Amino acid sequence: MSQLGGTTAQRISVLLIDDQAIIGEAMRRICATQPDITYHFVSDPRKAIEEALRVQPTVILQDLVMPGVDGLDLVREFRAEPGTAEIPLVVLSSKEEGTTKAEAFARGANDYMVKLPDPLEIIARIRYHSKGYIAALERNAAYEALRSELHQAAEYVRSLLPEPIDEPRLRTAWEFTPSASLGGDCFGYRMLDSERFAFWLIDVCGHGVGPSLLSVSVRNMLQGLTGSLDLGEPGLVMAALNAAFQMSRHNNLYFTGWYGVLDLRTRSLRWSGGGHPPVMAIGSSGVRELESQNPIVGMIDGLPYEETQVHLDRGDRLYLYSDGLVEILLPNGSVWSHSQFREFLTRDALHAPRPLARMLEHTSQLQGSPQYADDVSAVEIEVR
Repeated sequence: MSQLGGTTAQRISVLLIDDQAIIGEAMRRICATQPDITYHFVSDPRKAIEEALRVQPTVILQDLVMPGVDGLDLVREFRAEPGTAEIPLVVLSSKEEGTTKAEAFARGANDYMVKLPDPLEIIARIRYHSKGYIAALERNAAYEALRSELHQAAEYVRSLLPEPIDEPRLRTAWEFTPSASLGGDCFGYRMLDSERFAFWLIDVCGHGVGPSLLSVSVRNMLQGLTGSLDLGEPGLVMAALNAAFQMSRHNNLYFTGWYGVLDLRTRSLRWSGGGHPPVMAIGSSGVRELESQNPIVGMIDGLPYEETQVHLDRGDRLYLYSDGLVEILLPNGSVWSHSQFREFLTRDALHAPRPLARMLEHTSQLQGSPQYADDVSAVEIEVR
């Protein structure tokens, strides 16, 4: 929609297109009685669109019978020009035939008046159409501002994601594909000291600003930026998250999560989780699903969170992911199962140069679109 100088138009502005100067003067006098209405007039219909683009009216009044231009064709031209396509257009004509009126509406006119009607009616229609147009401009401006803010928020969340690691003892890779809305996925990893490597993924329920802000708060806690939590104890970490983020205190928001600590010297992995999909450990011992057997985080206060331990070998790979990657709605209405996800990961994706990218390619093909219904986060960790 058209805007004035990049900001939404607020003042009512009328543009009359009519080759008769007497009509132009009559309309000027009518509008002059209204201090909040600005009036513009053009007698040459060939300059009508140029003038409309210049003054950006909130309503156009246009004659149908003018020399050199077919009035109905001009209506169509106004609708074809992006800068005037949405401006309300009221036909002012001496013709009263139903076929002419029908054709005017078919070509894009918003209203039709036989000229010249009573001044009170003219002003009422000018205000009616302008009010609707101005409201639409304000709505669109607010929508664009909101969309810009959500984009900035999404970029901020993405900036918090860690850099990939490629070191003698450890390699990491990840993929993150947000849904159409600001979501609640967040993941990360860090060295706690020279030997212990912590990594995690959380998935807050829902979409929008609330879930995203909650995920950032959890991320800050797991990065050691808030509180004095011992990040080397997975069970205590999950219990602390459950205590800190009870849904009763956070707008009924809860989340699933998985948190692990890997000792790079002994290759011993301890982990704890709550309601989250299992991490896939693939290597010399086959395929192991490191499940989180604890409840979803934030639902029940005061619960202990158990942790589990497993030994990894050199070359083992861990795959940590959000449920957006496995809950894929297929075109036939069914949902891609976790067993199908596991089979594709181990038989196909695992052997690709970039397993996670291959997984995203496959799931996009399955659903017939690169746009996921939920955020998709996936982390690959290779023990060397």
